[in-house]
Amino acid sequence: MASVTDSRLQPSQKDAADQNFDYMFKLLIIGNSSVGKTSFLFRYADNSFTSAFVSTVGIDFKVKTVFRNNKRIKLQIWDTAGQERYRTITTAYYRGAMGFLLMYDITNQDSFNAVQDWATQIKTYSWDNAQVILVANKCDLEDDRLVPTEDGQRLAHELGFQFFEASAKDNINVKQVFECLVDVICEKMNESMDGDGLVSNHKDSSLQDTSSEGHSSCAC
Repeated sequence: MASVTDSRLQPSQKDAADQNFDYMFKLLIIGNSSVGKTSFLFRYADNSFTSAFVSTVGIDFKVKTVFRNNKRIKLQIWDTAGQERYRTITTAYYRGAMGFLLMYDITNQDSFNAVQDWATQIKTYSWDNAQVILVANKCDLEDDRLVPTEDGQRLAHELGFQFFEASAKDNINVKQVFECLVDVICEKMNESMDGDGLVSNHKDSSLQDTSSEGHSSCAC
């Protein structure tokens, strides 16, 4: 059996096998089919990208460990199917999620129009304190843009979400989106001092230890 330090393991495999962490956050990527959820996750977790489209069946996840505010945080990131027929399966995973990336494709007006419905799903099935970032994906396809940046910003403001335009293909704002979501979750933890939904690897860990210093700007 390969050890967790075996160089043959992909970064996400090493993270999944690693049990040394302070906290674990469950994150979900949701949105219509073909908006680029899987590509976005692969770019972040493995720094890889493929232009071939393979529809996600049901739900899948990757694990990545990050360091924020002197804490080792294990991210369990779930990639959900966008098709209606999988909706019952995917919404079952909303409960317990601390953060969501709600994604649309700037070249697909229907995917943007569906954002409100996805936001309602989050409100219905997730915790009240779940944090959400609206991600306008495929900003590398500017010539094919159908959804103006201003429309995305306006909708995010109305919904109370952070907003980013990003590209999994060109690796634009991918890392920044996840860092922003993790930072916002940490900030809310500090504010509420409520451990519900937080998976800690140390029973005596104090949420007060998570400093708000050093948070990156969300550039929203």
